[in-house]
Amino acid sequence: DRIDRAAVLLQPGVNPDSARVLLGRTAFGYELHGTAALASSSSTTFLVVSRFHRAIAIISVLASAIFLLCLMLLKVDARRQDVAMLRFIGISRRTVFIALLLEAGVIAAVGGVLGIGIAALASATVNAFYQQAFATTLIFSLLTWRTIAEAALLGLVLGLGAGALAAWRLVRLPPLTLWGRAG
Repeated sequence: DRIDRAAVLLQPGVNPDSARVLLGRTAFGYELHGTAALASSSSTTFLVVSRFHRAIAIISVLASAIFLLCLMLLKVDARRQDVAMLRFIGISRRTVFIALLLEAGVIAAVGGVLGIGIAALASATVNAFYQQAFATTLIFSLLTWRTIAEAALLGLVLGLGAGALAAWRLVRLPPLTLWGRAG
């Protein structure tokens, strides 16, 4: 015998403001709001949660970028002797840098594809679990093409950036230092 909200569907062509005034005269004790105002006032909780998720995403991206940089530094540093050999046979610093950068790009692209696959699987698992738990068809996790494109682009940019920094650090050293023969 008590409800919090009710919705009224108006016929096409009926002015929502005049319908609200007419209903307001007959519906004593009720507050009448247009859908835009109601959605705006009731979505503040979702806005806070959305901002919280954005903050977590930013922190996660920054932490993963640092982790990626560390991995690329270790990977490229493990190739010191290979780079030294390339430099000994006359390959320019620029060519070695570009080769290392291309390798970083391939690694970033493969990692991005794997990450998107894991995200799709996780999203499907979350939806299946909660849809069954709550006996609903609501979507709890939504992976959009825009999100996929942004994640792929961000992963590629971060991977190339980390690869460029690691490669630059390595190619600026003299070949004998890379080989481990000079101080």
